[in-house]
This record gives sequence, structure tokens and C-alpha cells, in this order.
Amino acid sequence: MTKRHLYGRNIILILAASFFYIASAMFINPLITGFAKGIGGSTLMAGIVAGIMNITSLFLRPISGQLTDKFSKKRLASVGGLGLLIATIGYTVVNNTAWLLFFRVVNGVGYVLCTVCMATWMASLLPRDKIGSGMGIYGLMNALGMAIAPALSIALYQRLGYRKAFIAAVVCSVLMILLVQLVGDQGAPQAPQKTGKSAHQLRIVQPKVFPLAMMLMLFAIPYFATQAYIVSYVETLHLNVAVGAFFPIYAAFLIILRLSLRSLFDTVAFGKFLYVSLLSTVIGLLALTHLTNDILLGVAALGIAGGYGLMFSICQATALLIVPESEQGLANSTFYIGMDLGMSMGPMIGGLLKSVFPLHLFYPIMLVTLPVIWLIYFMNRRSLNSAVAR
Repeated sequence: MTKRHLYGRNIILILAASFFYIASAMFINPLITGFAKGIGGSTLMAGIVAGIMNITSLFLRPISGQLTDKFSKKRLASVGGLGLLIATIGYTVVNNTAWLLFFRVVNGVGYVLCTVCMATWMASLLPRDKIGSGMGIYGLMNALGMAIAPALSIALYQRLGYRKAFIAAVVCSVLMILLVQLVGDQGAPQAPQKTGKSAHQLRIVQPKVFPLAMMLMLFAIPYFATQAYIVSYVETLHLNVAVGAFFPIYAAFLIILRLSLRSLFDTVAFGKFLYVSLLSTVIGLLALTHLTNDILLGVAALGIAGGYGLMFSICQATALLIVPESEQGLANSTFYIGMDLGMSMGPMIGGLLKSVFPLHLFYPIMLVTLPVIWLIYFMNRRSLNSAVAR
């Protein structure tokens, strides 16, 4: 396959659809706790409402991976998009927390189908020697959705209120469904390789990908703890920094990284990227530890982007290369389990650290995750480094 064909019509449509399904969820997430309290929910209930979507996604990851490897990805992505549409319409009309919980679960079902199906569908259209760069661009579309949608969501809420702001998520869901229908490729499942094991054996995770999922989880914990607590961290320590700039800087640098390094994703061994990301994370966490000005805030954002942000794409590309094509759905679902665990555990561990230790130790303690990442890599280095297409 030539470079001219790499980003053809089908792949461009999948990339656009991926942006809109991510945007659909991200339009809702910044507002859902306030909305839950606004319709009569307690603070505890608001937290449950916010978290139930990720919990649903976590438990359904293995099932979605199995489905993706056995059925048309176009059909499953359409079902996922329909779940997003039903949920986002529900948010605009719901009046009590019981129904809000129901729609959050539906949102989680739609979201998990979209994440696994779209990523696997994208990978199935890429030549094996371009999976790294291709999935880097796919990750870039996800990053754009995560960066743009929350900012627009908050701006719409401030002008129009919750329910009218939710309409933007409805529009994104509709656009995602329409774009998926325009993709010519059906995403048919690959024939499984013949092995001594039954082709119909149900597996929760792809064993070869599990170490990658655990490394991603450990990279994600400091990122999502920062996402949850950096504002209160700055306020409690009375730091004179523009904390609101952290995530825009993170997103901008991540876009630059993924665009500038995408060709290296297919040729540089996993271990070399890992060491760069470990060093980058150390720099980011130390900058947050000694945060006293906006320059250090920028350094911290760059460091975390070079850690979790970069390794997200590297781990996903490697996961898809170390398994047979017939198991890429299960590989993706296993990979996303790591992200789900990091997303859930980051705020919980952050809350525990804030409760037990002095606040100035918040980030130094998180450095403990890095030697554990290295140990997992060291134990699996041969298989991970062999994933580079030669």
C-alpha cells in the first residue's frame, strides 16, 4: 500500500467519526456532576452519576473486544453511536437522578463499543508497517476531541444552561452515526488463526497486551490525579500560577509530538520511546512538585504530555502489532482496560494521598509508579521491542 492510499476516504471518515464520538462524551463529562445536583441529586449521587459511565465501560471492555473480532465493525460502531445518541437526548429531557443513571449506563455502553470498534476498524485498514503512524493520527483526533469539547461545553453552559449545552453532544452523536454510514469498508472480522485452542474460547484479556495495559495504567495515574486535583493543589498551596493553562499547553504539545514523531512510531523500538517517556514524566512531576511560576507550569504540562500522552499512542500501536489481526479487537479492549483503570484510580489515589500525606509530597510519591513501569517493561522487553515493523 502506497503513501497515497494511506489516508484514503474510508480512513478519513473513520478519523472524523472518532473525533465526534469522543467529543460527544467530552461535552457531557465537565457538566454532569453539576447537572445531577441541579435536578436534586446529592453530592454523593453526583459522583456516582459521573463515574458510572467509566465503570460500565470498564466491565464491558472484554465483551466489546470479543464482539469486535466476531462481527462487522461498521455495524457495532453504528450501535455504539446509537447508544451515544439515546443517552445525549436523554440528558436534555431527564428530570431525576434515577433516569440520569440509566442514561449514563447507556452512554457507557455506546462509548465502549465506539472506542474498541473505531480503533480496531482504523487499524484493520492500515498496512502493518504503518500502524504506528496511523494510530498516532487516530490518537491525535481523540486528543483534539478531549481538548476542544470540554472548553466549548463549559462556554455553552455559561451562556445557555445545561440542557441546551447538551444539544451539542446530540449533534456530535448524529454526525458520528452519519459518518460511519458513509464508510465503504464494512470492517468484516478476520478469520482466526488455527491454534490448538478453540476459536470460540471466551477470553477476558489478550495476554500479550496485558503488560502494555498495566504500563499505560501506571502512566495514566499521575495524569488523571493531576486532572482531578491540580486546581485544588494550586489553591491550597496559594501558588501564583495560571493553572487553567495547564491542559491547553498539554494538548498543544501532544498534537505537536504526535504529528512530528508519527513516522518514528513504525521504526523505533518500544523501549527507546519508553525511556524518553519515563524521563519526561520525571521532569513533569518534579516541575509540579516545585511549582512556583508559569514557566514551571508549562514544563510540567510538557513533561506529562511526553509521558502519558506519548505512551498512549505507542502502547496502542504496539498492542495491535504483537497480536494476530483476528485478535485486534481483544487487543484494543485490553489496552483500554489500562486506560479505564488509570482514569478511575488516578483520582482515588490522588484523594488518598491528599488525605494521608502533606500536600508537598503529592507528586513525589507518584514517582513510585515509574520503577514499576520499568520492571514490567524489563520482564517483557523482547516481545515489546520485536513489534517494530522492519
